[in-house]
Amino acid sequence: MKAVFYSKYGDPGVLEYGEQPEPKVGPDTVLVEIKATSVNPVDWKVMGGYLDGALTAHFPVIPGWDVSGVVIQPGPAVPEFAAGDEVFGYVRMDTVGQGTFAERVSAPVRTLARKPSNLSWAEAATIPLTGLTALQTLDALDVSDGDTVLVHNGAGGVGTLGIQIARSRGARVIASASERNHDFLRELGAEPLVYGDGIADRVRKIAPDGVSAVVDFVGGADWQASLDVLNQPGRVASIADAKVKEHGGRYVFVRPDAQGLSTLADLIEAGHVKPVLAATYPLEQAAEAFTANMAGHTRGKIALTVG
Repeated sequence: MKAVFYSKYGDPGVLEYGEQPEPKVGPDTVLVEIKATSVNPVDWKVMGGYLDGALTAHFPVIPGWDVSGVVIQPGPAVPEFAAGDEVFGYVRMDTVGQGTFAERVSAPVRTLARKPSNLSWAEAATIPLTGLTALQTLDALDVSDGDTVLVHNGAGGVGTLGIQIARSRGARVIASASERNHDFLRELGAEPLVYGDGIADRVRKIAPDGVSAVVDFVGGADWQASLDVLNQPGRVASIADAKVKEHGGRYVFVRPDAQGLSTLADLIEAGHVKPVLAATYPLEQAAEAFTANMAGHTRGKIALTVG
C-alpha cells in the first residue's frame, strides 16, 4: 500500500511517500480503507523525537492518529462493525509505527465509532483527536449549564470544538485569540478577547464576577494569570502544562474512547458542533501540511485526503 513514512526522527524533510507493508488484521482490530486523515501538532512532535521517552518507535514510522474511512474487514473478535461501515477514529496505539497517513490501517476497535453522516471524509477526519481532547477536558471540569468558561486558544483545532461543546451544554464561553479571529469566535458562540499580558483585567471587563472554569488549550502564562479571575478554585484544566496540577487542576492527555467519539458524532449530527477545516492536502503532500501546521496560527484543522 502507499503511505507517508519516516525512517529517522527529524523535520518534515525526513518524510517519504511510497510502498509499505499491508497491515494485518488482529482479533480486536478493524481493517479500514482510509479516505482522509488530519494533521495534529503531536504528529510532528513525535516525528521530531520529542515523545521518544514515552512512545517506542518502530521504524519506518507511518505517522497519524486521526482517520475516517470504510471498514474492509473486522477482526474475529469485533462484532461492532461490518464490511462497508463508515467509521472515524483516534487510532493511537501503545507504540508508533502503523499510523493513518496511509491507504489502510488496522485500528483497534476501541479507537473507532461510526462516522457522522453529515460530514465529508475530510471534515470527519479532523474531529477525533481534537474533539476527544476538548470533550475529555470539559468532562474533567464537569462543565455544564450555568458555567462561565474561559477557553485559552479558542481558534485552534481543540479550542474551536471546545467552545461548541461547552455552548451545547449551556455554558457561557469567553475565549482568547488574536484579534483577527474575534469575529470567527463570535460565530462559534464565544465572547472573544485578546490573549497576553493583562488578560485577567480583560476578563473582568466581560465577566465582573469572574469565571467558574478555566480551560487551557495552548500553555504559556495566560492560564496562570487567569487563576485570578477563577471563582471556583482548582477548577482549571490544561492539555499543555502539567504544572496545572500544582494549582489543584487537571492535566489532560487525550485517550482513545469509542463512546466519546459516538457522543461527538451525536452532537455533530444534531447540528451543535461543526468542524473547522482550515485546508486540505493530498496525502503525498504531507510534508507541506506539516510545515503549514508547524507555522502555528492555524484556524481549525488541516486534513489529508487519500486516493
